[in-house]
Amino acid sequence: MNNLQKIGGVAALSEAVIYLSAFVFFGAFWDFPVGADDRQTFIFLANNQTILSIVNLTMYVMFGILLAVLVLALHQRLKTKALALSQTASVFGLVWVGLVIASGMIANIGLGAVIVLAEKNAEQAMTAWIVINTIVEGLGGGNEVVGGLWVFLLSVAALKINELPKLFRSIYWFGRYSHCVSS
Repeated sequence: MNNLQKIGGVAALSEAVIYLSAFVFFGAFWDFPVGADDRQTFIFLANNQTILSIVNLTMYVMFGILLAVLVLALHQRLKTKALALSQTASVFGLVWVGLVIASGMIANIGLGAVIVLAEKNAEQAMTAWIVINTIVEGLGGGNEVVGGLWVFLLSVAALKINELPKLFRSIYWFGRYSHCVSS
């Protein structure tokens, strides 16, 4: 196994840790004031700007960087036997990398901007915050269509060339030919 494959494996495991850590952070530690007025919301965000910025940097930007390594490692692994599918998947994977990183950068820059604006006009800041969150979610926070296409195409390529573990291949072939047995 070459070096890129090993680094890709470490990147995949690191992404899993980031993803699970984000769930734990937002589920157990982040106590966003849901029913608060605009002023209270921005006081909360200002008081927690550093931690939220670090979390955004980690779960978007760092995740995106690791994802780039994983996309390249998987492309290298599949390209010799499924070039067209691997290339197509890699296009979607790299687009997803850009969207995820952009989401994190917009989230952090937007957070700082709305905190400054909230000192002058909390209502305008809330409008800006809603727009920023919509953009972040649309690019990569809540919309996984591009990432889903990447995983789907990788899965099809891996099935075609028998690169998935034996258990997954068995499930695939069972599903594919189960109609022959039941007929």
